Amino acid sequence: MAKRPIFQEVSEPAAVPAAPAGNLIDARPRGARMSIRVWLVMLFVLVTAMIVLGGATRLTGSGLSITEWKPVVGALPPGSEAAWSEEFAKYQQIPQFQEENPTMDMAGFKRIYWWEWSHRLLGRVIGVVWAAGFLYFWLTSRIPAGWTSRLLVLGLLGGLQGVIGWWMVSSGLVAGMTSVASYRLAIHLGLAFAILGAIAWFVFQLGRPESQLLRARRAGEGKLFSMTTGLMHLAFVQILLGALVAGIDAGRQYTGWPKMGGEWIPAAIWDAELGIRNFFENAATVQFTHRIVAYLLTVFAVVVWLRARRSPHPVTRGAFTVMITAVALQMLLGIVTIIRGAPMGEALAHQLGAVALFVLIIRARHHARYPYETSVRGTIR
Repeated sequence: MAKRPIFQEVSEPAAVPAAPAGNLIDARPRGARMSIRVWLVMLFVLVTAMIVLGGATRLTGSGLSITEWKPVVGALPPGSEAAWSEEFAKYQQIPQFQEENPTMDMAGFKRIYWWEWSHRLLGRVIGVVWAAGFLYFWLTSRIPAGWTSRLLVLGLLGGLQGVIGWWMVSSGLVAGMTSVASYRLAIHLGLAFAILGAIAWFVFQLGRPESQLLRARRAGEGKLFSMTTGLMHLAFVQILLGALVAGIDAGRQYTGWPKMGGEWIPAAIWDAELGIRNFFENAATVQFTHRIVAYLLTVFAVVVWLRARRSPHPVTRGAFTVMITAVALQMLLGIVTIIRGAPMGEALAHQLGAVALFVLIIRARHHARYPYETSVRGTIR
């Protein structure tokens, strides 16, 4: 190798070989993360609407109006009076009509039918939006490294939700049942919230570059993250308990607060004949459990919030303040819903409040894991 003269010009930098595209963290066409995030936000809105519409379907007693599961041809409603008569005749064969609605006419049947049909149609729309988005991003190679399996799992969970939905409906079509089994309703709602939570987490992840997340994780607050994870799990349990309350209309049977039927612990809280089924079928047991867990959730949320106040990151502290505010509002809304006997407006608002609270807990958890960097000049975004 020839020696370089002492006074040789060295201002020209040596060329640096370009790194292979496959080794880059964000090696995808520019805008892929943002585009996928927008698509996920669309799915988030649709799933939220699905949860609220499902609540309305339950409150109106419409869930059993369609007695068959036809994923494809069922997308079309009856198109003639003969078709309507055929659907009504099928409904007249199940216990709900025979025991609760024997005087229902065609007009009444159409009212409940449209609720259930709309609920199922929205489920199909969600499936189409997911499939169209996933195929587009996959076929155009716009999915960031490591994200294909995550986005695919969302679709698989959505398909499973459809199967569980029919499993739930079928429980109300057998002899002796005039509504769906409450535990199947809880599983159905629980999976919806699991899907919603996963979408929310992915949206938060995609909101920042991968390189920034890697740096932020080194500044993460492990203890606060663990506490918030526990709070998230407790909130999920409370959502399942709320589904059990809705499943047997327990919210309309004890409308006093803070006491239940004038008692701190209702005398009917345990029926020896029901045994373990008290936790699914006894209105006193189900609502009492829901109330107790609500108190525990509130206390735990306050503890987590107090811990978050010691965070050195202003954005993290703000996220937990928003979260504790949502806890207080949801608690208040729950009390109002009970006192008023769970009318549709308040009941749906309480359910939507559960969505907001669950997502805000996940958001606070994300900030605990990936805090925004803070310097003397302020927060670095």
